[in-house]
Amino acid sequence: MGEDSIEYGLRPEARDFPMMLVLSFAYPCNALCPHCPYTNSAIRKTYKDVPWMPKQTFKKIADEAGRFGAYLRISGGGEPMLHPEAVELLIYAKSVGAKIGLITNGSKFTEGSISSLLRAQVDLIEFSVDAATPEAYAIARKGLDWEDLLSTVRKCVSVRNATRGSTKIIASGVNQKLVEIDEVEKFWLEKIGVDYFIKRKFLTWGENTSLDGTRSADPAPYLNTDEVPCPFIFERLNIDTRGNVMVCGYDIAAKTSMGNVNEQSIADIWHGEGFRHYREMHLANRGKEIALCSTCPDWKYRSWTHNYWKVVEGAESVRSRRLNEADDFQLET
Repeated sequence: MGEDSIEYGLRPEARDFPMMLVLSFAYPCNALCPHCPYTNSAIRKTYKDVPWMPKQTFKKIADEAGRFGAYLRISGGGEPMLHPEAVELLIYAKSVGAKIGLITNGSKFTEGSISSLLRAQVDLIEFSVDAATPEAYAIARKGLDWEDLLSTVRKCVSVRNATRGSTKIIASGVNQKLVEIDEVEKFWLEKIGVDYFIKRKFLTWGENTSLDGTRSADPAPYLNTDEVPCPFIFERLNIDTRGNVMVCGYDIAAKTSMGNVNEQSIADIWHGEGFRHYREMHLANRGKEIALCSTCPDWKYRSWTHNYWKVVEGAESVRSRRLNEADDFQLET
């Protein structure tokens, strides 16, 4: 199905509550990835007073999301597993019905945290890898250890398979000029055995504008922004450590404020005047009249079909097939 054949508007799953809450769970990071908008900006310095999402804020978000089975996308300004209460909070979110999509560089896992998260049936763990060799990794993921990454991902896959866990384990890479993304994909799928590989566009996130077009190895757009509204405002929202809601992932510097989850319900914010204005403008093909959207070079890389939900479906298909094949092998032997 092409982008132009879709009836645009709130997705059915997002009519009452967003399908996904993208959380800036932690701002500190132990890497200096050259494509990262936080590496290339001063945003982290502005969050020195709230480097981690407070427990009470996270639990309120999780409680509300859990009632709708919504995804908490644990990512944001830094490495989520540096959060001192990461494992405890992710397990809590699962216990109240929320889904968890953890994005991590993989450097801060222990055998205990791996076992705990897999036992809690965290829905998806995505390892940001960006390379298939130690040499490329040293550049793309500056500050991190290649062998440590391999060991961690292999352990996750092994434990998940041995316990017949439901967690989907995937890897991702930014399609940038310093790597051969097809080789990266092949390595992680065939050599390491992850369930899925995401080839990401090189995005500006509002902070990498000086690198836009110079680092990307695949600038081809997914959609025509003159005709197709941005899907993000119809399915998800972003929340920083202060509980402030940004209109979308392009605004990682929190220039917009749609409300605060510590003071309002997420459902009320989702159906509030701010989001309603953005949606009405985009549906009327007037999105470019909005200041934020008019300067967004990433809009063309959003997609109504080539998206996170496709990743979840594809990864689950592979996970299920592999476990079934393992069962068949045991029966045969």
